[in-house]
Formats: sequence, C-alpha cells, structure tokens
Amino acid sequence: MADQSVIWSTYAFEGKLINVRIDTVELPNGNRREREIVEHPGAVAVVPVLDDGRIALVRQYRPAVGRGMLELPAGTVEPGENATSTAQRELEEETGLRAGSMARLVQFFTSPGWCNEELVLFVATNISHGQRSPEDDEDIDVELVARGDIPRLFREGMVADAKTMVGLSIYLGLSLSPEQGGE
Repeated sequence: MADQSVIWSTYAFEGKLINVRIDTVELPNGNRREREIVEHPGAVAVVPVLDDGRIALVRQYRPAVGRGMLELPAGTVEPGENATSTAQRELEEETGLRAGSMARLVQFFTSPGWCNEELVLFVATNISHGQRSPEDDEDIDVELVARGDIPRLFREGMVADAKTMVGLSIYLGLSLSPEQGGE
C-alpha cells in the first residue's frame, strides 16, 4: 500500500469546530482525485463509574441525526489543553461529577475515511459531586444506568453512537456478536 501524494489543498469551509479541506492527491497509478477531509481538533469521552457500579450517561438532542441520544459525557479538546484535562472538565460540566481517578482506556480515529478526529476514551472512578455547568447551547440530562442494562440499551437503539458503544463495550467486555442480539 503506497501513500497518496497531496498535490494541492484548499479549504471549502473554516468553522469554529471543524474545517473542510479538499486535497487533490496523486494515486500510486498516477491518477489524481479529490479527497474531502474534515479537520477536527480531537475529542474525549468518559465512562464515569460510580461506587455502586452504575454508569453516568448524558441524554441530549443531536440535530445531525434528529433525535435525542444517550451517550458518554464527551467534548472537544480546547487549544493548549491535554486530553486528560478535557476529560475532567467535560465530565464535571456535563454531569456535575468529579473523578478522583481518570484512566485512559483506548484512543481511536472516529471515521478516518473522511475525518481526522481522534478520540480518547477514559474511565473515571472515585467519583464525587462537583458543579454542573453545561455550555449555553447544551440541554443535557444525566441518567445513571446499571451495568446490566447496557446490552439492552444497545439492542433497543437507546445507545447508538460509536464513541459510547466502543467505550462501554471495551469497559464492560461486551461482545456485539449476533448471538447476543446483533444482526
């Protein structure tokens, strides 16, 4: 597998959160193609585990899919901020919870075919109460979910976003095989 050489790049859109870059690339066979790339500064998500084993999830409306989603607390890494600090900040802002311990679980690209967003997943334990302070454009409800309810929430589509499915599956050691209700 050979790399594709970027011949030319231009920006179709530059926004607050993302940029859309169009790269003209030369393929190994000499052909040229355009690639649309979404640039994102990176993000984090947190699996907040309370002392009794329940997991704190957030419910919020997602305009891109036109519905409310039950998700892990998450957010974008701000300039000059490291992923652990972002995870601590987002957990408290969205849920009002503070982590006494924040451990990196896994790091992955969310959709590398068209986006450079890299997401770092953390597990938060030794939870205490802090102060909720969601952004002024966020309408978030916190829901505490028992570990045993997670597979059902997956099957029923209540948890349907990749970061939450990946984070909970890895943390809980779940398999999403057809024998367990997948398709």
